Amino acid sequence: MWTIIKIDKSKFKLLKKDFEKKTGEEFVFYKPKIKVSKYIKNKLSEKEFDLLGNYVFCYNASFKEKKTINLLRFSIGLKYFLQGFLHLQEDITKFVNKCKKLENIDGTISASFVEGEENKTYEFLSGPFANRLFTILELKKDKLKILLGAVETYIDKKKYLFRST
Repeated sequence: MWTIIKIDKSKFKLLKKDFEKKTGEEFVFYKPKIKVSKYIKNKLSEKEFDLLGNYVFCYNASFKEKKTINLLRFSIGLKYFLQGFLHLQEDITKFVNKCKKLENIDGTISASFVEGEENKTYEFLSGPFANRLFTILELKKDKLKILLGAVETYIDKKKYLFRST
């Protein structure tokens, strides 16, 4: 059973040990990461970010029982358990599987995680066009036909990160 927890990033290793120490069971933690590339002063700079910030997915079969949550509630590095995870198991599992499916060899999520809509305006977050606005004209499997200024062109979905404006 998956749960979502808010953590203190600097104490994440202690949290893992504390969970296992208190229950004697192993836990699966999943922190999806995304890599962003930007040009800063004509140099390509890459940074990894946690997709969910201070939130982490944690899996253990014993999360069905409220006593497990109560036992772990005051663990080192844990801020709190998000409420309502019991009713959202299907959605959480779909999201985790989608993230894992889109991971690159280095364990970061590819840019194809972001899905766009036609005729909407977006902003590039990475690549040579970072911080520039564009409009998606046509969606294809691995490519997008975009309007960047007055120029229509195709870009590879997996190479660039973008967000809606």
